[in-house]
Amino acid sequence: MAVTRQIGPNDLSFRPRNLILLMSHTSSSRSERRRSVALIVYPGFKTLEATGPLSVLGYASQHLAAQGFGGGYDVSIAAPRTGMIPSDTVVSLEAKVALRDLGACDTVMIAGAPRIEEVLDAEPEVVRWCRQFGRKTTRCAALCTGSFFLAEAGVMDGQRAATHWNYAARMRQRFPDVMVDADAIFAQAGSFWTSAGVTAAIDLALAFVEQDYGRDIALAVARDMVMYLKRPGGQSQFSTLLTGQSAGASGMGDVLTWMNARLDQALTLEDIARAAGISVRSLTRGFTAEFGASPMATLERLRCDRAKTLLLDTDLPLKTVAFRAGFQSDEQMRKAFRRRFSLSPRDYRARFATAGSEQA
Repeated sequence: MAVTRQIGPNDLSFRPRNLILLMSHTSSSRSERRRSVALIVYPGFKTLEATGPLSVLGYASQHLAAQGFGGGYDVSIAAPRTGMIPSDTVVSLEAKVALRDLGACDTVMIAGAPRIEEVLDAEPEVVRWCRQFGRKTTRCAALCTGSFFLAEAGVMDGQRAATHWNYAARMRQRFPDVMVDADAIFAQAGSFWTSAGVTAAIDLALAFVEQDYGRDIALAVARDMVMYLKRPGGQSQFSTLLTGQSAGASGMGDVLTWMNARLDQALTLEDIARAAGISVRSLTRGFTAEFGASPMATLERLRCDRAKTLLLDTDLPLKTVAFRAGFQSDEQMRKAFRRRFSLSPRDYRARFATAGSEQA
């Protein structure tokens, strides 16, 4: 039987600021089976897209063993040719399995590359493997621009695929039959999974751990890596706050950070202008220039971002989510979600909180 535990105070450093109930590791049969994972690399692969998922899987196996559970991951590194494979940095990984010897397994993860079009021409063996074994693999995951390999193999025609936002236009142009999602953290199309850029590979690997061995193990891994668990597949690649941190020299980014730290307060336009030390007119002009929206509209975006995190990462009631995100009521939150996402908060939670929950 699954049991629940409450997160202690020490857990709040890597979670949104709330107490939640978590379902602990269950004793189902899927928790006792070891899973085979192959990481496909080639000269010029992106380092973090390989080492990030490897760390996630390694930590997961350690936690399973430490807690006395069976299961874990048997990881191998495959490449068109065996030996030391240089990445896009000074790091190299040793591939002990040649692609010609790699058949279908539980999970295959294909790293991306900065110059992906050049790699497609230089490494046709990767494309051939995707065409021959992609559909036979329980989970075939392409990380970042690794989705180009699946698209080149023709297995993503008519399917939704995520990739790094900066490569989305190129992918659409080269593969017009693929439904490219330039915003999602990761996406699933049957046995195929695709992710956004770089760190999104870690989010996807955490989703696999949660799918295989439960949320509690995935949460422990996220804590080891000092990160939030987890950006779900339906989450945007960009938050309002991240966009604001890229603002120019007008200082509006600092105002945005100030607002984000006070979402639980009933902020008015005058409050924000006073804190910024400028007039309401100057504040409005600055926000419109930097963010394309008024200060109050931007405040609503921040509150929606906070609400999305709470909806997807907790089981809190909608009224509690609305309160913690700074909305005056759950009805006000519902109207904001309808305006921005054409979904109610309840529907948003149902659609995206279950992403990746299918049994492997």
